Amino acid sequence: MTNTLTPPVAVPKPTELTTHGHTRIDPYYYLNDRENPDVINYLNAENDYLEQVLAPVKEFREALFTEMKNRIKEQDESVPYKDGDYFYYSRFEVGGEYPVLCRKKGSLTAAEDVIFDCNALAAGHDYYNLGGYEISDNDELAAFGEDTVSRRNYTLRIKNLATGEIYPESIPNTEGGSYAWAADNKHLFYILRDQQTLLGYQVYRHELGTDPAQDVLVYEEQDNQFYMGLYRMKSKKYIAIVSDHNGVSTEYQLLNASEPTAPFTTFYPRERGHEYSLEHFQDTFYIRTNDEAENFRLMAVTEGKQADKANWQEVIAHRPDVYLEQMEVFANHLVLGERREGLVQLRVINQQTREEHYLDFGEPAYDAGISVNADFNTNVLRFGYSSLTTPGSTFDYNMDSREKTLLKQQEVLGDFDRTNYVSERIYATARDGAQVPVSIVYRKDTPRDGSAPLLQYAYGSYGYSIDPTFSSTRLSLLNRGFIYAIAHIRGGQEMGRRWYEDGKMLKKRNTFTDFVDCSEHLIKAGYTRTDRLFAMGGSAGGLLMGAVINLRPDLYKGVVAAVPFVDVVTTMLDESIPLTTGEFEEWGNPKQKVYYDYMLSYSPYDNVEAKAYPNLLVTTGLHDSQVQYWEPAKWVAKLRTLKTDNNQLLLHTNMEAGHGGASGRFQALKDIALDFAFVLNLMGIRN
Repeated sequence: MTNTLTPPVAVPKPTELTTHGHTRIDPYYYLNDRENPDVINYLNAENDYLEQVLAPVKEFREALFTEMKNRIKEQDESVPYKDGDYFYYSRFEVGGEYPVLCRKKGSLTAAEDVIFDCNALAAGHDYYNLGGYEISDNDELAAFGEDTVSRRNYTLRIKNLATGEIYPESIPNTEGGSYAWAADNKHLFYILRDQQTLLGYQVYRHELGTDPAQDVLVYEEQDNQFYMGLYRMKSKKYIAIVSDHNGVSTEYQLLNASEPTAPFTTFYPRERGHEYSLEHFQDTFYIRTNDEAENFRLMAVTEGKQADKANWQEVIAHRPDVYLEQMEVFANHLVLGERREGLVQLRVINQQTREEHYLDFGEPAYDAGISVNADFNTNVLRFGYSSLTTPGSTFDYNMDSREKTLLKQQEVLGDFDRTNYVSERIYATARDGAQVPVSIVYRKDTPRDGSAPLLQYAYGSYGYSIDPTFSSTRLSLLNRGFIYAIAHIRGGQEMGRRWYEDGKMLKKRNTFTDFVDCSEHLIKAGYTRTDRLFAMGGSAGGLLMGAVINLRPDLYKGVVAAVPFVDVVTTMLDESIPLTTGEFEEWGNPKQKVYYDYMLSYSPYDNVEAKAYPNLLVTTGLHDSQVQYWEPAKWVAKLRTLKTDNNQLLLHTNMEAGHGGASGRFQALKDIALDFAFVLNLMGIRN
């Protein structure tokens, strides 16, 4: 589809960037100044241009939004879970963009206690996110974080749940949800974020009713390559600070929650190459560790003896073909979330009899995960399940009788019938022989002769696995004849830890070539053709999109790149940009020439050439804290000057949002409607 409208042009202002004696010329470096009115004008002009190009499908976009919205049950409620004396749940009201967070004491027939009405809290804000909350041991206080900008800087507040009063304490720039109460219901711990790196780096102790300026610094992370977390462990005995160097090492600091003014102590000191996570029960720590175990194994150690690894006893041995991903400890049972051949399996072990079994899910492609299980003294496991054809479901599972009870399945309004859809799991052979899983879904009446359009999605970074889950919005594509495929490429962790290691650092190009090889396999297998193949990815998956269209621009009809990380070299050289230092173990540090040269070989922005590119929709958010808006803006500006085709090149900047897009359950659908309208329009589908 050609375009006769005149796109906006960013004025080139060349900047020389020299590293290791090599000079790059960046004509759009200045776009990183969001305070410059010329930059804002350019972004607005791009938004206007997008609306002009897509004007013929304006009503279709609105219809898609309405269609997707109408599948959602507006008045809905989650399955309650019990924690202490209360049952906790969330519900949505008709017309409500945000959840109402509630609880009931003692039984589900008790009176409802509204903890937070996020609709009321969001009033007057273009963006709102309640980043999590923590309840004190006496059940009377809730610590919660609010973000009204979408920079993931949360302001910590405290609410008295008995009176409804929100206390005057207001602590800005905290990590949302990383809060922990001490057992005295008076001391609260939180993480403060560095405003240059946007990394959490300090843990403070706040005493209720005092001036936050007097809060006590209890821990500071000295290495800005580590990410931090803070939480109260399931046993409630310990407060844990977790420092994690992405894919490299871990360290826990622990504090007895009944001694809030005591110092935190190190559980086991950080070692390069050693990652671990903890669960605590009675007098024992369970340790999921990669010590001498690439795919992790499970160890146990008695409290106070953890400093010597000789005291760690093996509970579950390492297996080269199984990745140990989750664990949940009960009084009489141990539940493990394991990943084998790309699929999650739940393994139940009776700790008294040592009998064990796996849950059977009976579908070729699915996702399952351990849910909220706050009680140790139970034989019932709460877990979640979803597949490409099965809406999200919550189950209770009796680990002794093996009886499975469906508590709730996501209701899809309209004429949805899961038997009208087919899911498959196939393997594509990568150019080096690796077998890459691909999960596929389509309507059963969709032709398999290559004539169907297909949207291929992937992520492929940080060891983050993209599991084949249900999406009611995706039905808008499937019902119009599209096939949807998820390529489980290297860089994720679907096939175990080696799958991740082979898709990062100096092996990152495997991620991109895997995606291309999956595309070619789908074409050869008769799922689609080049003139109807589309690709989509976001964030690091947006980097994937940029690299793929530089490698094989001829292979795709159109591409959607959401909040794409495309200016890899410049960003990773600039430690003043948020999150850069924490990424060195994912991409490499370009201050070392070997990594500089390798990054430069695939960085999408640096490798734009004078050639034909597919139709391209690029989306970003002005306040994005993860991938700064100027990366996609610069990329689009450079593509405009060099590409030789007449295909669509569109940039949409959400001027009020950040990395996750719009807040609110319905407003976010407008972003999806834009993506889908772009893709469908290119196939001539406009209703």
